[in-house]
Amino acid sequence: MKRKLVSIPLSVLLVSSFALAACSDGGKSTPAATTGVVESPKATADNKPTAITIMAPLNTAQTPPDTIIKELEKLTNTKLTYQFFPADTYEEKLNTTFATGALPQVTYLKNQATFIQMKSAIRDGQFWEIGPLLKDFPNLSKLKSTTNDNTKVDGKLYTLYRGVDIARQGLIYRKDWADKLGLKPPATTEDLVAMMKAFTENDPDGNGKKDTIGLTDRNDLIYGSFKTVATWLGVPNNWGIKDGKLQPEFMFPEYVATMDYYKKLRDGGLINKDFAATSKTDQQKLFTNGTAGMYIGAMTDVSTLNKDLIKNVPTAVVDVHSMVAGPSGNFAAWALPGYANVVLFPKSATKTEAELKKVLAFFDKMMTPEVANVANWGIKDANYSVIDNKAKKLDEEKWTREVKPFTDAAIGDEDTSGRYLGIPTIPAQGKADELKIANLKFAVQDPVAALDSKTNQEKGVQLQDVIKDATNKYMYGTIDKAGFDKAIEDWKSRGGSKIIEEYNAVYKK
Repeated sequence: MKRKLVSIPLSVLLVSSFALAACSDGGKSTPAATTGVVESPKATADNKPTAITIMAPLNTAQTPPDTIIKELEKLTNTKLTYQFFPADTYEEKLNTTFATGALPQVTYLKNQATFIQMKSAIRDGQFWEIGPLLKDFPNLSKLKSTTNDNTKVDGKLYTLYRGVDIARQGLIYRKDWADKLGLKPPATTEDLVAMMKAFTENDPDGNGKKDTIGLTDRNDLIYGSFKTVATWLGVPNNWGIKDGKLQPEFMFPEYVATMDYYKKLRDGGLINKDFAATSKTDQQKLFTNGTAGMYIGAMTDVSTLNKDLIKNVPTAVVDVHSMVAGPSGNFAAWALPGYANVVLFPKSATKTEAELKKVLAFFDKMMTPEVANVANWGIKDANYSVIDNKAKKLDEEKWTREVKPFTDAAIGDEDTSGRYLGIPTIPAQGKADELKIANLKFAVQDPVAALDSKTNQEKGVQLQDVIKDATNKYMYGTIDKAGFDKAIEDWKSRGGSKIIEEYNAVYKK
């Protein structure tokens, strides 16, 4: 079978995800690394441990020690090799490994964007369909059908998913700065600008220098701040109904208003001016080193960001906020499709269905409460304690170093795996847990999340680069509205009109 090269860019505009987007560790460099096979206890000939190699993105500064792997092996009767690669460059590694036919038995993608771009290879028969097999695994059968439906390709299921809070997006900000300047949490997008301006111009850190900015952002129009703010400003989630039919988000006037909003931030020096060229690692570093007062993204990242911030600014206090109204006066929250990441099973690495079932059996065990707690919380009394049937981290930094890489690869959800819910390590984390539920009332869903367009599969990456580049150029002031409209016409003439037609055809069914 001829192997198709799948092009996976570092950011794709017309998708929502996953983020993931899990949080990296404060901007420290992340070397590519492999955690080698760890010897598990001796097994009988009839119960030989299953050897499994797993490729996954690493969202922490260092490769984890073998502590968690050893425990997972003991509980699941496996010999595990985890191949971790830095999340910031994971798409490139995934693309290269796929092109050379070297994907391992278990291959994690990174988010919804990478999954969408892998669909052509799935259709080409290069990955195992697993849907018909799940009935044989009692725990995998508990995975949510609605989320499974959002990951199906042509009605068939090829993936297991890592669950994600659907409406977790919001604002993480320096409460100590806000209190010093007499600022309340922003109620509107204009209040948000006012807070950014105060954080930039009113010396919130008290050092007598103009060395702070309001917001830190990165080169990602989806999992950076852009999409969250766009939703607050009334932009639909990837696609919306306009003139009686589905149309892409960038053809709505609210999208232009969002670009104008960011241009105003950049022109005013309220945001890092090179945000279109800033990595997630460097974006987070601007917050954790005390330069920026706001981070817009997954509110659930607040504990990790706070951990690194207080190393540099011990007196810092963070808080979270999500109810920010746009010009209409209404609240809106960007909704993810229920998964942060998915895992695929390449036929090049797993040759038979019998071998595939052994790998699935491992994941079935991973969804038992006992094993799920190891993957999510670590070793009891070493990484966490149990209080009122909830887990409390004993040391945030140690947990991040030893456990987080495996948490980022955990399958299922809190309620499908039966793992412990957590006790917040800081007040802001508890508030984030409350707000992600409150946001559900205002969640804006993606109407094409479970739909497919043949043209989008074939040309979507290249076409979205046209919109991504035009969006950044507009915000940087190198093109005007006429230039952006020209980019839309270019998108339409090169296949975009066909994408609109195909999505509308399946949407009406």
